[in-house]
This record gives sequence, structure tokens and C-alpha cells, in this order.
Amino acid sequence: MSFFPAYFNLNNKKILLVGGGYIALEKLEKLLDFTEDISVISKEVSTAFLTFAHKYNIVVEKRLYEKGDILGYDIVIVATDTVALHKEIFEESRSTRILVNSVDNTAYCDFIFPSYIKRGDLTVSISTSGASPALAKRLRTYIEKLIPSNIEDFLIEMRGLRKTMPKGRERMKFFEEKTDNFISKHFKA
Repeated sequence: MSFFPAYFNLNNKKILLVGGGYIALEKLEKLLDFTEDISVISKEVSTAFLTFAHKYNIVVEKRLYEKGDILGYDIVIVATDTVALHKEIFEESRSTRILVNSVDNTAYCDFIFPSYIKRGDLTVSISTSGASPALAKRLRTYIEKLIPSNIEDFLIEMRGLRKTMPKGRERMKFFEEKTDNFISKHFKA
């Protein structure tokens, strides 16, 4: 089964990351594109992870995960090598409204991390629903090269214009024409 594509506002959402190795660091880097309200629990923490976490004032508790640690969080990401822990945390979350991502274990996931491109307000994501993260990454690299460097400026301008123009058919037509002009000028068919 495929995962439903959605974009979540992480403002006022508390996130727990369980793990302190290379993959956990990769997830932490991605999360920081969207929020800073992240806590970490991991018995073992790599030097690279700890250095990066301290740079962004992320609290890291160096200890084993204990049942109940997920309570009070909205989202939990489990990025360890211990499949049993992934299963345990996922099963614990079933009696809550906590969403869980279990790295490399889609059976224990409410959501997955897509490969994505972020340029200001533009976020483009690619997912294979876990079938081939490598393909999603390669497609991301390909698509990234197609996006013009001034896309952020264009989106800032569009956001400003949306605030000043009344809603209606004329506004919609204006924005469609402006977008078509931008695309024809900056994207090669």
C-alpha cells in the first residue's frame, strides 16, 4: 500500500527522535528544515550527531529508551538498528494519537520521510512508499537541477501579491498568467 502524500505544519508539535547514529543524524537534519522542537534519546550517540545537535541546541538524553518516553510527544522517529525497539515503540503508540516513523521498517510507520527539495516556500517531495529510497533520491537530484535559482524570489513576490488582491476570477487568471510566464521563461520543455 502507498503512503498518502501530505504536508504537516510542525509548529507547536513536539518531536522525539530515538537514536543517535548516522541515520538519526540524517533525520535530525531534515526535521530542522521544518522545526526545532526536537528531543533525542539514545544510549549511544556518535560524535558527529552530538556536535550537530549541540550546534542547534537539541537536548540529547544519553540513555536507553524506556516505555512511556513517547508520552507528551506528537511525533516519534525511531532511527536505531534494533528492530525490536521499533516494533515496541510503534505498538506502544497504538493507544495514543502519536504518529511514528520507524526508519527502514514501513510496517511500523504511520508516515515516511520522502526525499525532498526545499527552496524557501517551495517543497517538492518524492516517495516510492519505501520500495526504493535510492530511486527517490536520484529523482530528487534530477528534479532539483530543473528548478531555477530565482524560484524563492518568485514565491516571495507571489505571496505578497496574494495578500493585496481580492479573491475571484480575475485574481485567479492573473496568477495563472504570471505563473505561466515564469515557467515559460525559466523551465525548458
